[in-house]
Amino acid sequence: MAMAKTLRKKIQADVKRLCRLSFAKAKFVPGQTPVSYAGRVYDEKEMFNLVDASLDFWLTAGRYAAEFEKRLAEFIKVKYCLLTNSGSSANLLAISALTSPLLKERQLKKGDEVITTACGFPTTLNPILQNNLVPVFIDVELGTYNIRAELVERAITKKTKAIFVPHTLGNPANIALILKIAKKYNLWFIEDNCDALGSIYKGRLTGSFGDIATCSFYPAHHITMGEGGAVLTSNPLLKRIIMSFRDWGRDCYCGPGLDNTCRKRFSQKFGNLPQGYDHKYVYSHIGYNLKVTDMQAAVGVAQLDKLGGFIKSRRENFSFLKKSLKGYQKYLVLPEPSEESMPSWFGFPILVKENAPFTRNGLVTYLEQRKIATRMLFGGNLTKQPAYEDTRYRIFGSLQHTDMVMNNLFWIGVYPGLKLEQLTYMKNTIIGFLEKI
Repeated sequence: MAMAKTLRKKIQADVKRLCRLSFAKAKFVPGQTPVSYAGRVYDEKEMFNLVDASLDFWLTAGRYAAEFEKRLAEFIKVKYCLLTNSGSSANLLAISALTSPLLKERQLKKGDEVITTACGFPTTLNPILQNNLVPVFIDVELGTYNIRAELVERAITKKTKAIFVPHTLGNPANIALILKIAKKYNLWFIEDNCDALGSIYKGRLTGSFGDIATCSFYPAHHITMGEGGAVLTSNPLLKRIIMSFRDWGRDCYCGPGLDNTCRKRFSQKFGNLPQGYDHKYVYSHIGYNLKVTDMQAAVGVAQLDKLGGFIKSRRENFSFLKKSLKGYQKYLVLPEPSEESMPSWFGFPILVKENAPFTRNGLVTYLEQRKIATRMLFGGNLTKQPAYEDTRYRIFGSLQHTDMVMNNLFWIGVYPGLKLEQLTYMKNTIIGFLEKI
């Protein structure tokens, strides 16, 4: 045992040395070195955790996964965190859980409606359709790019059962109004918190308000596991259901490698199965296998140690760009934080006004040619995407602002890997384009 500890310490030192040799940062050369919109920020600590987990050869979820779930739940201030293999899977689990018959009269059934936005990433929408539910699209605000919460109540029908909205690019939606409506009509509220880890609304972290919330740990997000996601809830029944859907649909809730947690493994009766059928092989939902590996979780544990600094950098980088471009609002709509919020920004959205003497594509091309990466606001108006041509949905009112986002908006990065020299280059390049107009 002592020899094993000594060897692990040696490996740790070797990993640290290798990391510093292999990943030394090159000098930034404006116009030549690419400026990414996002990226992973890590050091030898993530690499050692990854190696350390592999040396256990546990492979599936283990000690690192348990530590991560405990720490993230404590950070967000919810009771339960369940890791999964991606943010997209987290969204799938969140919606699928609400179709469980264990929820009785609140169970979502085929044809029920879920209010959401067409302006966003497809994996907020996809689980609604994959569960044979009907999305109801509401337009977004300009400036915040969040759902127009004041329209939500008017969109509700007898079939409406849930509200599922993202906090766009880290900017919190109008949670207070949404919660008020959800409570009045007994609707489920699900937060897509994948782009907003660390965002604060009225003194509380986003992800702590909904019946369920989701996170993503893809490399572009606030922290990374490479791939990975999480589902958050404080409802013990929802936690049990989410775990079931994640773990093949089984009724058993034993952790990996454990048996008989319920102490009734061979003494229960389920459905038409024989009395005492092994509880580990009883299935109460039509589920999936969407678990995470302990190696992924090990990287996430090291990232959690850096999360506070990452959030601070994102806010500072956003503020730098906002101040730099403030004098050009004749042509540009700059982002605005939601009322009573402190976003942990995912990106810096820029909307080119319709009367500007240039187009979004003109400015984007100029930036891309100078090695500054840009991104659209994900799918733009998702109802225009080819994947959804033959799907069933309802639009409440118009999607005028959503179309403006699709046609005129792009965003640039604020992630912690961007330093002052990159931010200054971004600022100077944008201003250089605008001054030529």
